[in-house]
Amino acid sequence: MTIERAVTVSKPIETVFSYLSDFENTVEWDPGTVSTVKLDGDGGVGTKYQNKSSFAGRETELEYVVQQLEADRIFQLRGDNKTVTALDTMTFRDTGAGTEVTYRAEFEFKGVTRLLEPLFRGQFKKLGDEAETGLREALLKL
Repeated sequence: MTIERAVTVSKPIETVFSYLSDFENTVEWDPGTVSTVKLDGDGGVGTKYQNKSSFAGRETELEYVVQQLEADRIFQLRGDNKTVTALDTMTFRDTGAGTEVTYRAEFEFKGVTRLLEPLFRGQFKKLGDEAETGLREALLKL
């Protein structure tokens, strides 16, 4: 299951990248996030975060690890728990008048949860729409 959204704002790419590559800021823009805490690292590749989110009426925790970080270009994390693996990738593009951010979240369900994936499609679309709105609103405030 994949969610992808693009948001363009009239903010400098350095500002947008700095904000979004601090994964603890997800509580400000991701509607499903309850909390995100850095467990280890300096924000670069290998940095670990504990993310607690609410989805489909349940709270779940994932440990995310930064996989790729290229200043003002790409920020990627992999999250994992016993029921799902998530790959979150943000790419950044200078538009001349601001910044375009493309946010892509890929989810791979594990075990019995894989059988329930079709039931979650509508909720994931809603989650993507809400994340797009939250992302735009947070970036406009920078």
